[in-house]
Amino acid sequence: MFYWVLKVVLAPVLRVFWRPWVEGAENIPAQGPAILAGNHLSFLDHFFLPLVIPRRVTFLAKSDYFTEAGVKGWFKRVFFSGAGQIPIDRSGGKASEGALRSGVRVLRQGRLIGIYPEGTRSPDGRLYRGKIGVARMALEAGVPVIPIAMIGTFEVQPPGQLVPKIRRIGMRVGQPLDFSRYADMADDRFVLRSITDQIMYELMALSGQEYVDMYAKRAKEEMAAARGAAGGSGAADGAAGTSVRGGRPVPAAVAVAGTAEGSAAAGGERPSRPVVAPTQPRVTDGHADRAV
Repeated sequence: MFYWVLKVVLAPVLRVFWRPWVEGAENIPAQGPAILAGNHLSFLDHFFLPLVIPRRVTFLAKSDYFTEAGVKGWFKRVFFSGAGQIPIDRSGGKASEGALRSGVRVLRQGRLIGIYPEGTRSPDGRLYRGKIGVARMALEAGVPVIPIAMIGTFEVQPPGQLVPKIRRIGMRVGQPLDFSRYADMADDRFVLRSITDQIMYELMALSGQEYVDMYAKRAKEEMAAARGAAGGSGAADGAAGTSVRGGRPVPAAVAVAGTAEGSAAAGGERPSRPVVAPTQPRVTDGHADRAV
């Protein structure tokens, strides 16, 4: 009930001040389960995405939103708890697995799940490496993944800015991605990594963002360390590395040299299947693949 009350109250305000536009809304199913995977630019993403979707969307939201202190923390707790969102502990282990299982249960009830594969908001407006939890949920629940790119919310309210600017924002909804042919490979971390990279590739194509092959959390840590070392001089710019082919950054799983998928990605064609990799978890910047 609280979800619909919030939507009725907030929808007119959001439409009047930010005049959201949407492309590809027909790609969101009128019924049946699906995962809505979006890029995460701003806290406002949580408001605008449900605005354009007639059905209820249950989000996997970081547990920090449910535990933050102060007036701002109280507002977040009321909003996320009242809207029935699922807290997810990003520290990994059993806590994270529990949240993913909760997400699968919601999907098996025929509902929509919203998730931001990056795991946190982008610190600089670029698109960061996705975590493999989205792929695992898709395979375990047997549902399609629908990429949705938020446009302009970073400029309206980037992380750390309290009052949002008045500026038009938009959303681009991509075609559903069907990974059912890998249904029996939900425990293969390389299949999960490659599926996640394909989802991020679609988000990159929809949003036009530069892709960074690093987790956003790690990038935030490096930027903060660089700012501290430079006395806030902005030397953190470019701290995160990118994987680039043909002058355009693409997720690593579709940028593998010598593969058909890598060549197709370089030419703008979407890869037809995940890249089969070796038998050990991929490690980038000292960090193995994370589920959430």
